[in-house]
Amino acid sequence: MSDLLLVRHGETAWSADGRHTGRTDVPLTARGVEEAISLAPFFRDRHPALVLTSPLRRAVATAELAGLTGGLTDPDLYEWDYGGYEGVTTKEIRRTVPDWSLWTHGVPPGDAAHPGENAAEVGARADRALARVAPVLRADRGNVVIVAHGHLLRVLTARYLGLEPAEGRLFLLRTGTVSVLSTEHGLPVIAGWNTRP
Repeated sequence: MSDLLLVRHGETAWSADGRHTGRTDVPLTARGVEEAISLAPFFRDRHPALVLTSPLRRAVATAELAGLTGGLTDPDLYEWDYGGYEGVTTKEIRRTVPDWSLWTHGVPPGDAAHPGENAAEVGARADRALARVAPVLRADRGNVVIVAHGHLLRVLTARYLGLEPAEGRLFLLRTGTVSVLSTEHGLPVIAGWNTRP
């Protein structure tokens, strides 16, 4: 069975500030561009069977700068919809909800463009994405690469491993990194995490 490679997009101004960046389509910073370009040597001699990206430009640009051409955008790979916490930092949220955690408290609804999601809803999207790539992975004709966002990829990792979506809290994921989900003796495993080439 082939491996599933996860790429978190490069840095944005909002990720650098710790602001929850769900559906807001912010671009990469200069550092984010450098992070994405730094991934190119990792992918230079690899020829994935499939590349999927979030539709947001920070993910699409990261894929292109990393040399991952021919990728398909997949709406199930959007970042977690943070609802009323879109653009807000955890520190700011904890001024009114001292022990707040995305994983346990969720988010309040926002405006029409940011209705918000809970972990189970993000998990359902991750499950659909995993179901789409499963036949390609089983065919063992090459790896699959997904270029997306921190919280979505953490939930997707939890689901790949057979864990509940909220267990994505266990997998801290840095910008501009590659992580590898694989199998050992037919069981899902993490073969690499937060790698920078």
